[in-house]
Amino acid sequence: MTYQEEEYLQLSGLQHFAFCSRQWALIYIENQWQENLRTVEGTLFHHRAHDEELRERRGNVLILRGLPVVSRSLGLAGKCDVVEFRLSANGVPIRGEDGLWLPCPVEYKRGKPKEHQADELQLCAQAMCLEEMLCCGISRGMLYYGETRRRTAVEFSPELRGLVRRCCEEMHQYARRGYTPKAKPGKGCGACSLKELCLPQLARRSAASAYLRNALEDLT
Repeated sequence: MTYQEEEYLQLSGLQHFAFCSRQWALIYIENQWQENLRTVEGTLFHHRAHDEELRERRGNVLILRGLPVVSRSLGLAGKCDVVEFRLSANGVPIRGEDGLWLPCPVEYKRGKPKEHQADELQLCAQAMCLEEMLCCGISRGMLYYGETRRRTAVEFSPELRGLVRRCCEEMHQYARRGYTPKAKPGKGCGACSLKELCLPQLARRSAASAYLRNALEDLT
């Protein structure tokens, strides 16, 4: 399946969707947003990585920042924080540069590695966009975490790629319907900047109310 340009979703939303589909829908379908310290720090952190005027050459490595990418098969469009191109016989030509270059996406994150796969999914989606645009294969990318100041290598396995496709399909289904999933309270809710808009505590209360109502019905 291929998507038309008007159907494209923001690539950056994949991370939100993988973390919480309701958070994604509130931001990207309902256009709701609320800042907190984490989001402000993350924005400032990414601004430093997205200097699109800066094009670096370090030996056999060419570094591009804020590179626009798109995928018709995923229906995604966005930008990569950094793409490092290395001279390689398996690479692709780049305008203005001699030789062949193999891309490696590098995504910058403010915090530290997480228990869930949201960051890995976003990075893998960037690689899949680059593969489609440049007609090449990319086996892995890098996540750089500001809190640890270290890179973490991510292998783009068939399983990770399959999960990216399934998430994108579900996002497009929700977007077509204009559907916002119900709240599913979890341990990540406390740090979410949208908790005052999402009100996950109401889901807990409604669940408790339903339990008590069912229990009373069983007694009558």
